[in-house]
Amino acid sequence: MKTLLVTGYRAHELGIFDNKHPGIPYIKKVLAARIAPFVEEGVEWIITPGQYGVDLWACEVVIELKRQYPDLKLGIITAHASPEEKWKEDKQDQYRRIVAGADYYGAVSNAPYDGPWQFRARDDLLFRKSDGILLFYDEDAAEGSPKFFKERALKLHEDSDYGLFLIHSEEIQNIADEENQRGYD
Repeated sequence: MKTLLVTGYRAHELGIFDNKHPGIPYIKKVLAARIAPFVEEGVEWIITPGQYGVDLWACEVVIELKRQYPDLKLGIITAHASPEEKWKEDKQDQYRRIVAGADYYGAVSNAPYDGPWQFRARDDLLFRKSDGILLFYDEDAAEGSPKFFKERALKLHEDSDYGLFLIHSEEIQNIADEENQRGYD
């Protein structure tokens, strides 16, 4: 596997509405713990749709991991031009910092949002360019946007050697519990 697609819930689907939410560091720790072994096994590129939530937190993790793995590359492939233009200013600033740290940034459509076809085209490209997916998706939680990625990845996994790797909320809760337990020891 050379290219891994990493995606999952949008921040609002997790009830996260700002960058100070206490759950974000735990999500990022799990992402780092799951991505690093892939890199050690030969993954060269991490690609993501770059939407606000798991996608951007994964980008931040990859930018950090690049210190340890200088050959690791980060690609952000959006559905349309300027996806951040309607976000709050602090989120726009964060997005632009992340994009500046990416090795590749591009949009499937250079036009502004024009319809759901742009997201379908983006997803087609992401799946075509990747060998597997690391997806934060939880069957027991609200379905949300990752449902479509999971359905597509599952079909690819069944029909080919496309890798399907899931992160569940229990994994993040376990990290949070361990960290909190250490604080009491």
